[in-house]
Amino acid sequence: MSHKWFTGNAARGVMVVATILLMQGCGFIKSKFGGGKGKGEDVGVTNGEITAAGRKGWKQTTPYGMVLIPSGSFMMGQADEDLAATQVNMNRRVTISSFYMDDTEITNHEYRQFVNALLTDSVSVLGEEEIMSKYYPDTTVWKNDFTYHNGDPMLEYYFSHPAFDTYPVVGVSWQAAQYFCNWRTNLYNDYRTKEGQFVSPRYRLPSEAEWEWAARGGRNSAKYPWGGPYVANGKGCYLANFKPQRGNFDADGYPYTAPANAYNPNEYGLYNMAGNVAEWTRDAYAENASAIVWDMNPDNQNADEPRKVVRGGSWKDISYYLETGTRYYEYEYNKRSYIGFRCVMDNLQGRTASGGARRR
Repeated sequence: MSHKWFTGNAARGVMVVATILLMQGCGFIKSKFGGGKGKGEDVGVTNGEITAAGRKGWKQTTPYGMVLIPSGSFMMGQADEDLAATQVNMNRRVTISSFYMDDTEITNHEYRQFVNALLTDSVSVLGEEEIMSKYYPDTTVWKNDFTYHNGDPMLEYYFSHPAFDTYPVVGVSWQAAQYFCNWRTNLYNDYRTKEGQFVSPRYRLPSEAEWEWAARGGRNSAKYPWGGPYVANGKGCYLANFKPQRGNFDADGYPYTAPANAYNPNEYGLYNMAGNVAEWTRDAYAENASAIVWDMNPDNQNADEPRKVVRGGSWKDISYYLETGTRYYEYEYNKRSYIGFRCVMDNLQGRTASGGARRR
């Protein structure tokens, strides 16, 4: 036997063992629950022994209109401002689990399905007055939010006319956005139950940290969802709907809101994470949030705090509010012509995946 042959095969053997160990460490080696037989998954107990494996039939698919946001870790906080002066979004590293997110803000026509369903099915429970006052969009915001402003055309047509069907809904409070998420969850799971499928995770508002992670689109410490540091491209075209220059609202192509899928999406496929309409998150606002929330899936839910975090900036805001790290608040019961929302859903498979299911 040649020494060269022995050395080569020994080296290959070491490489094979190392590869196996590496794969095992990353979760590629299947356990008894993933080995393939699963002989007791439908029975649970066989011959006096627990033989239950994983139940068949569960597979989380991407909900309609949503995109998958991978898990990851990033430096949360303001990227390009005087942090010592504001003290409201200091930089810190946080980790976020995978989730699904609406690729656009909830549109007028999508929200109309919600209020129509309430007016059809829930009048006897909620009453028409409560539905119209709490959950129907307040169209008067187009007049009330601004002094000496001719908002009559927007008041009359924005939510009702088909010309604005694909524009983001506004005039919706944080409370109404929460109720929409609950209704959407029930609608989806009622269907799944009738089809004999497992119940899906619920729709909800994103946490502040989830929103910022998604807005960055994998660009760590980026000033804007498209990177930065500029708000226009090389051709001079603005990259979002906001208040550019010294108040030239029309310079970005839209004097008020834009269609929910206007402009280019970020790297995760999300539209208008900066500008168009600011977005409710589910977090209660706290000036010292970076000091009090945990660094794994931060989430500040406080029912006693009426101020809720708003992110993203809007059509009437200057570029500072478009930055991924800028945070501010609105009271949960207020309705504004520049605040909308989008939903997220937990990715349970992403939360339970082994080390082999890494971000792609």
